[in-house]
Amino acid sequence: MAATPANAPHTTDTDTDLIVIGGGPAGCAAALTAAGVGMRSVLVEQDDVLCRNLHRIPALNNVLGGHTNGPDLADSIAKDLARTPLCHLELGRRATQIQAFDDHVAIALDTDVRLTAPHAVLATGVGPLQPRHVPWITAPPELTLPPLWQEPINAEGQTLLVLGGDRPIGTFLRAHPDTDTQLLVAYPANDDYKVDEIRDDPRVTLLPVQHVTLHPAQGPTITADMESRDGQRNTVSADAAFLSLGSAPTAPPGDLARDTAGYCPPSEQHPRIVVAGDLRSARFQRIMTAIGSGSEAALRAYYVTR
Repeated sequence: MAATPANAPHTTDTDTDLIVIGGGPAGCAAALTAAGVGMRSVLVEQDDVLCRNLHRIPALNNVLGGHTNGPDLADSIAKDLARTPLCHLELGRRATQIQAFDDHVAIALDTDVRLTAPHAVLATGVGPLQPRHVPWITAPPELTLPPLWQEPINAEGQTLLVLGGDRPIGTFLRAHPDTDTQLLVAYPANDDYKVDEIRDDPRVTLLPVQHVTLHPAQGPTITADMESRDGQRNTVSADAAFLSLGSAPTAPPGDLARDTAGYCPPSEQHPRIVVAGDLRSARFQRIMTAIGSGSEAALRAYYVTR
């Protein structure tokens, strides 16, 4: 059983059965499913809107319900939550500590409030990796680049350097079928299988590399030295650089079991903490699997209490 620190935030009686941390597809599905079986929940989300990342996905072709873009799906989920009186939303609030006890879970928030409930669903998901997080890129330590999928990009006629071959590249190309933007995709051997869907797109130049060295931006272009898999070296220039490196877990500190990559395997957690969504494993980073796991997590808490 975890010990409560002397300077812990004051506890608020939320009169709830379940705390859900994370307001993406998994967390929202957990709250909706909990309500469906009569459980009261508090959903904590650090952004001021639900499903923030869905708003950044311009094209979908693998979810139920007829939604073909992320914003429409996000709006539909938010409307479902708004119609759920058994779920109380805490938007713009960040969980700073999670503690698991024999008979309850305590969640400290950045507002100096400590929520308690019999169970918690942890669904904080993942965030984008930066060049400093991967060994095959050397970059200025202060450099932070945007993911290709994060914000709307107006890059007509430009050449973009994309670091990594993660699958959002395909989403970007499907969302902009008529763009004449050229993508220089530099990727390591571990991403070889990920680039199959973009290999034949004439807007893509694939650059299988062993190492990339990014130089500080000078003027309107960015340059990078490339070392190919066979040891050949060359320098490329682009109008801008974006990331498609994948993601890293964003779980809060506390009583969580993590693997070497930072993910939280569900089978290794305290019985009162249920992990859902992308946080489970890199293998399950799909919208549909996140929704299903969120529903399953809420039902697990429900049946344990009964």
